[in-house]
Amino acid sequence: MLNRNCEVKLTALESEEEALLDKTFEQFRYSAQYVTNYGWSDNPANIIDSKDELHDATYEDVRSQTDLTANHVQAARSLAAQALDSCTELHFEEDQSISKPTFRGSVVVYDNRTVTFYDDYCTLSTTEDRVSAEYVLPEDATDTPFETYWNNPEWEQNSATLHKRDGEYYLHVNFQKEPDTDVSAVENGTVLGVDFNVDGSLAVTSTGAFYGNADFLNHKRDEYERKRGTLQETGTRSAHLTIQSIGDSFSEWSEDYLHRVSLAIVQEARRYDCDAIAVENLTQIRERISDGKKFQQWAFNKLQEFISYKAEEYGILVDDVKPQYTSQQCSQSECGFTHEDNRNGDEFKCLKCGKELHSDYNAARNVAWYLVQNWLKSGSGRANCQVALKSGTLNGNGEFSSATGSGGQTGSPLTSPPL
Repeated sequence: MLNRNCEVKLTALESEEEALLDKTFEQFRYSAQYVTNYGWSDNPANIIDSKDELHDATYEDVRSQTDLTANHVQAARSLAAQALDSCTELHFEEDQSISKPTFRGSVVVYDNRTVTFYDDYCTLSTTEDRVSAEYVLPEDATDTPFETYWNNPEWEQNSATLHKRDGEYYLHVNFQKEPDTDVSAVENGTVLGVDFNVDGSLAVTSTGAFYGNADFLNHKRDEYERKRGTLQETGTRSAHLTIQSIGDSFSEWSEDYLHRVSLAIVQEARRYDCDAIAVENLTQIRERISDGKKFQQWAFNKLQEFISYKAEEYGILVDDVKPQYTSQQCSQSECGFTHEDNRNGDEFKCLKCGKELHSDYNAARNVAWYLVQNWLKSGSGRANCQVALKSGTLNGNGEFSSATGSGGQTGSPLTSPPL
């Protein structure tokens, strides 16, 4: 399922309706804080972040103390559980100091039972009656999210988050649709393999292109954490506001960096006329992160998410595989010998056939091969499944075709432009 978000401003609210929304903000915030207070402990090992446990302990109390609907009570509990879970992850996985989450903003989470979408307006549940609010849509929606998602019958409004900023109400709407790409239609196509790395180049393709810099990304994260730690020691309100500001800036910078890397990967797939991009399963990647850094896990998750929706625009399938020993196995189709001594840092030299490659390039080729092999097992013709390589394609029979004149480019560069 594909997910996108789009913000729309709401208008045409009566003063009584605004008062109801404001009351709903207040009670939703109270509910989330109540659940958080219950789950919090000064001993991180005792923090309760289980949704089921928090629900059993707080649901009846919150229902009796507020006028919120059952769905809003559950949404507030989920928000609190997420905040508590983030605290335990920061403490145990990144060894950071934590403090009890505090809900101050004007936010209410809506699901498909508490918000109803119409062409020009929506209705929202409150602590009392539902209120109606009209959308403020742009006069010219060309090349805007509204053109892409709002008035597109392929995308369905699924849920939303209501915000209030500077006295105005904004609805952040989540859209969903099934992927357009039919897996069976591309099973005879060409695959670009992508290997993700926790250090060195962030992503390497089976065509020998190296994108991003994982070390640089981690360095920027460490810089942010050092600044954050110094400000936390200061403890003033000004320092707290600065922490929020630098946190927002770092988050925006990180997502922009990952957007550019993902775009470069999708463009590489297009250059080689690829029908699919194979990436390593995120569970496999997490197992490779020895220190369990949550930021690295978030970065890989985001990178895969960005690749998926950018590729979908061009009808390119993105599929994850669960390969074993991609860095130790020889990617030569007639070899495939696997041994831990095949790899020495960035260098790969097969002990059996003598093939020498950059180790990450070798791993990316293997990631692509795993998807091709999956297609072969599903019944596709062996000769029609291909892996995109630096200078052409290689099919399941081991037959190589040069990229010259085939729509690809001969010899993709081993180093990408700086991102």
